[in-house]
Amino acid sequence: MKRILDCKASDFLTFNRHDLLASIQKAEGRTVLAEVIPTVQPLYPEVTNAELARAFGADMILLNMLDVFHPYIKGLESHALFGNVPGESMSDNPILELKRLVGLPIGVNLEPVDFSEKSTDMYDVKQGRLATREAFAKASELGIDFICLTGNPNTGVTNEAIEQAIISARQEFAGVIIAGKMHQAGVGRVLDREAYTRFAEAGADIILIPAPGTVPGVREDEFFEVTRDIQALNKLVVAAIGTSQEGADEATVREIALSSKRGGTDVFHIGDAGLSGIATPENIQALSIAIRGRRHTYIRMAASVNR
Repeated sequence: MKRILDCKASDFLTFNRHDLLASIQKAEGRTVLAEVIPTVQPLYPEVTNAELARAFGADMILLNMLDVFHPYIKGLESHALFGNVPGESMSDNPILELKRLVGLPIGVNLEPVDFSEKSTDMYDVKQGRLATREAFAKASELGIDFICLTGNPNTGVTNEAIEQAIISARQEFAGVIIAGKMHQAGVGRVLDREAYTRFAEAGADIILIPAPGTVPGVREDEFFEVTRDIQALNKLVVAAIGTSQEGADEATVREIALSSKRGGTDVFHIGDAGLSGIATPENIQALSIAIRGRRHTYIRMAASVNR
C-alpha cells in the first residue's frame, strides 16, 4: 500500500460528484459550506482557516482567492509533514495536504469575468482565479472536488459569463459545479430566475443564491419561490451569506439560517469576511446548531478525520 504522502491527486481522498450530491440531498438541509481565504494570514497561525472552519462545524470548504496555477495555503508551513517529500506529492500540492487534514470536500471559487464590462473600478483578477478551461483542468489535477462559478466584488462577473463558464467547466471538470451570485460582482440582477434556469440547463449541479436578509430586497417568500423553481429542475440550492454578515452577531446568523431553512435550501454557505479570511468561528457553530441542533453539530466538531 502506498504511503499517504506518496499519493497522487487521483489516488487520494476524492469525493465523487454523484456521491457528494446524493449526500447533500440525504442531509435534508443540514449541510454547512464554509468559505475561507487560504492566502491570507489565518486567524491563528498554528492551523489553517479551513481546519478551524471544520472544527466549528463545516461540512464543505470553499477556497476563495486561490490561484490554481500557484496554489498556496497559509498555515501549512508549520505542519511537520508538509514539504518533506519530493516528486508529485502533497509537498507540491497543498490541496492534498489540506484534504488529508480536514477530510472534507474542498472547492475553489473561479470567476467568470466579462471583460466587455471593463470599468475603471473593476479589479484585476489573476489568471489562476479566472473561469477558464485551463483553470478547470488544473483544479481537477489538484484534486478539487467542486468549483464555484461566482464573483468577488467589482470583478465584472455577469450571469451571461457564468452561463458560458458552466458549459466549459462541464467539459473539463468532472466534479460538482456550483454557479450563481451572492452579491453584486458586475452587472445584472443578483437574484435572476431566468439566469438560474439557464445555469441548470448549461450543466450546473447547484445554484447559488443570496440568503434572505443578505442582499437588500431578498425576502424569504421570494427565496422560497426561486428555490422551489430550481429544485423542480432537479438541481440543488445553496443559500449564501456573502455580504460580510458572517461577521455579525450570532443571533443575526441564526435568523438568516432559519429563514433559509424555511425557504427550502439544501446547503448553507457562510462567507470569509468575518475575521482574517474566515467567518467568525462562533457564527459557523451558531449556523450549524440552528439548522441541525447540537447533536449533529457536536459530532461534526468532534469526529476524527480518521473515522
